[in-house]
Amino acid sequence: MKKKLLKTCLLLHMLPAVLVAQPLATRLSAAWQKFEADPQLKYASISLTVLNTNTGETVFTKNGNTGLAPASTLKTIVSATAFHVLGPGFTYQTTLGYSGSIDGKGTLTGDVIITGGGDPTLGSWRYTASREQAILKRWTEAIRSAGIKKIAGRIISDDRLFGTQTLPPGWIWQDIGNYYGAGPASLTWRENQFDLVFSPGSKVGSPVSLVKTDPKFPYLTIVNEVITGPAGSGDNVYAYSSPYTNIIYLRGSYGIDLKKVISASVPDPALEAAGRLMDTLSLAGIPVQSVTTARILSMEKKSFVPPARLVDTYTSPTLAQIIYWYNQKSINLYGEHLVKAIAQQLGKEITTPAGASAVVAFWNTKLGIDKNALNMIDGSGLSPGTRVTTTAMAQILASAKKEPWFASYFESLPTYNNMKMKSGSINDVLAYAGYETNNGTPLAFSFIINNYNGSSAAVKQKMFNVLDLLK
Repeated sequence: MKKKLLKTCLLLHMLPAVLVAQPLATRLSAAWQKFEADPQLKYASISLTVLNTNTGETVFTKNGNTGLAPASTLKTIVSATAFHVLGPGFTYQTTLGYSGSIDGKGTLTGDVIITGGGDPTLGSWRYTASREQAILKRWTEAIRSAGIKKIAGRIISDDRLFGTQTLPPGWIWQDIGNYYGAGPASLTWRENQFDLVFSPGSKVGSPVSLVKTDPKFPYLTIVNEVITGPAGSGDNVYAYSSPYTNIIYLRGSYGIDLKKVISASVPDPALEAAGRLMDTLSLAGIPVQSVTTARILSMEKKSFVPPARLVDTYTSPTLAQIIYWYNQKSINLYGEHLVKAIAQQLGKEITTPAGASAVVAFWNTKLGIDKNALNMIDGSGLSPGTRVTTTAMAQILASAKKEPWFASYFESLPTYNNMKMKSGSINDVLAYAGYETNNGTPLAFSFIINNYNGSSAAVKQKMFNVLDLLK
């Protein structure tokens, strides 16, 4: 009896080591069976692919060829494509120049023209040189150095490079008025967003006051319909607007105990950039008659004369620096700029569809990924219509490890659950994609769920429980 008990104790003691010694695929398979049987996933489409990045072999895959909405994990694909096509040192350029002539008193009879080159970081607070005040100071000094003391004309933002279609296909009405739904413009300014400062009402259901916008927008009509929500209900405010409009509707609720600044998208960033420069010049004693954009002039059937002389060329941060923030903060705007830059670099039409198609074609050529496995219609994953497979995403992640720019790519990925991986979430979609090392074996993975029910926090933890096996 004592011998039997001793043998049982020894087996129990050895069990953890036996479990660890089991192949990763076996442990993932057992975890997957439990995961897919979860009631929260009863009506969901779920997929996981794990690859050995050294050999390219599949460690584990379930539903790996099912196309799913990837949300922001799509950014891993766009980032890798941009590194390949554009190069880590790629930069955008924005020029400042003027048309007409300057007389002996320093009066410019003509226009000052800002020409957008598609830089998503112009005026952004994320980089020292690109900050709004730094750019405005730079341009003011360039204008003054050119001998201009008065502008008897306009400041014109030349926003023609991307055309007038600023919204990617598939983006929804509930998103596009908010900061994360700001569309790309060839003359983007301050990431095409502004802040809203609210003060909740005294009781639930009462109106919320809009204290101010930062910066001020005297040319916008903001209709505030936000009501006060219960304590703990948080931010449920949505801004509704469309490109080039001058009316923004604010709807939803703002928690009675909330103290949070909310951001909305700027309807016409090119016009806003011109206006900020005019205000800055006026304060510096250089008066300007008015502001406009090349788009507005074209709409009004008025002539536009490109600058005869440049006074400044501003160069953006490098692609590696841009992609760092693109992935760290999941900036949708950056992705939409990147797919257009990819299209331009490859000699395609500078549109979102052309850029998305170029990304798909690139991976078909490089890795032989079936074009139907990457059904991309935007560059950020905000569109619920974009579909990719976890196998295709994991293959792209695995291939990136062999590239000279991989260190920058890897650094750009956030850390969740103590793992370097990009997250993604839109309505009833949760996804993670990234890297881990298991007992010396380097892994790349893509994990996507569509149409789960109930708490997103609960689903997230259940996904982490599966991913923990990769550690």
